[in-house]
Amino acid sequence: MKKNRREFLKITGFAGISVAGAGILPAFAKEKNNTIIPNTEIDEKDQSIIGLYGAWANSLNANKLPSFSFRSQKWPDLEKWRKAAKDQVVERLAIPDIGGLPKVTIKKQYNYDGLHMEELSWQLPYGRPTEAILLKPQNAKGRLPGILALHDHAANKYFGCYKITRTSDNQHPLMKYHQEHYYSGIAWANEIAKRGYVVLVADAFAFASRRVMLQDVPSRQRNGLTDADLANSEGIASYNTWAADHEHIMAKSLFCAGTTWPGVFYAEDRKALDILCARADVDANKVGCGGLSGGGLRTVFLAGLDPRIKCAVDVGFMSTWKDFLLNKSYTHTWMTYVPLLPNELDFPDILSLRAPLPTLVLNDSDDQLYTLPEMNQAEKVLAEVYKKAGAENRFKCSYYPGYHKFDDKMQKEAFNWFDQWLKV
Repeated sequence: MKKNRREFLKITGFAGISVAGAGILPAFAKEKNNTIIPNTEIDEKDQSIIGLYGAWANSLNANKLPSFSFRSQKWPDLEKWRKAAKDQVVERLAIPDIGGLPKVTIKKQYNYDGLHMEELSWQLPYGRPTEAILLKPQNAKGRLPGILALHDHAANKYFGCYKITRTSDNQHPLMKYHQEHYYSGIAWANEIAKRGYVVLVADAFAFASRRVMLQDVPSRQRNGLTDADLANSEGIASYNTWAADHEHIMAKSLFCAGTTWPGVFYAEDRKALDILCARADVDANKVGCGGLSGGGLRTVFLAGLDPRIKCAVDVGFMSTWKDFLLNKSYTHTWMTYVPLLPNELDFPDILSLRAPLPTLVLNDSDDQLYTLPEMNQAEKVLAEVYKKAGAENRFKCSYYPGYHKFDDKMQKEAFNWFDQWLKV
């Protein structure tokens, strides 16, 4: 890479903030020759990130199946289980009602990179308009399969859909580096579109067009920043640091409103799915979704709950609640957690709600956001559910060397998986 990681963290405001939320750097001891050395003192046996309380907290659910897991013998029937488990997840998420299909405005359309692109926006009942990018092969005819591509978190709320797209030769330098760092320099939404898909990428709640604007919060909360300060990389870095510190405020406020952050994500992602499926150029019976990190988190809930997602690819976000509890909650965003749900479904059980629909999980074996044993355990949970559902060939989990990423080799497997199940 042209710049080392430390410089990148500095200019983007990621220092002290995880790629999935907050607090990744304490997991590393030092940098040497631009290589990050994992701190082997983290996750020591008999230790936890909450000290002596870890063993007690883990014992509350240890060695017993969550009550709504299909792995339990009390759930012999797949469809009865799915309905009961989904109803329970929906209740826990407290998904807000955000109205019907919004009016979609095409702000701009053009051809670039062999693709036809549309810059879209729609107004939800709250906040500023959601902005999105739609991509499909130039001169495409008829209905094509669709992909809802879900962008990552990466501790960068200033940007959203541009993290995984490229719409001109004048790419923002931070987005150029972002794609080099996480995606082998590839705008993966562009590349999957070129294979014959209509791809929609929308800004997620609290990102980019949906981010919390400084002008809209009390001045005492702004840390001296204004929205006008965000015109350069240093300003964007300052905003991202501010937005990371603001996450706990947003999460607690959503709890006070009687909802959850994953519930809001699901409501808004489902609205984007409504828009994609309603298009005349999309075959609504052949739609998939996927994404890295925060996009993987959103994939778990959207693909787990909405049967319109016929094929799912979850990248860099699959482990267990135990892993978060004892080892890694500090590396993850407030956007991850749903109160009480761990009593009823382990984290991989949520994604298993879609069985027997095709599901691919892609892990990085050295991913600093999870422990490998718990990634392995999550794989076992999903494999067991798919086996019980009689669909062993529709679940696959692969591991790739390296840290948290969705590189070119992983993309190749993901794209082939979409082709296998959506182009039939």
